[in-house]
Amino acid sequence: MDGKDEAFTKEARQRICEHMNKDHNDSILKYAKNFGCFENPENVKMLSIDEEKMVLDVDGKILDISFDHTILNSTDARKTLISMLN
Repeated sequence: MDGKDEAFTKEARQRICEHMNKDHNDSILKYAKNFGCFENPENVKMLSIDEEKMVLDVDGKILDISFDHTILNSTDARKTLISMLN
């Protein structure tokens, strides 16, 4: 690791979820629409993220969204989440 990439620890994963829920609810809505085929989700929350997937609560239903690769670190998680919006 080059010092810039934070290890993908339990604490780092929890911070990502908290950040996404607080500051990027619009992005979580897009994930629900694009990867879960929810037409008009209202209440969404990122419950967890790990090396293989993110888990969302979409209007009381659990949605697992698998990544196209294994997440290596927090920087990779950030880049992956951003790329999934496009």
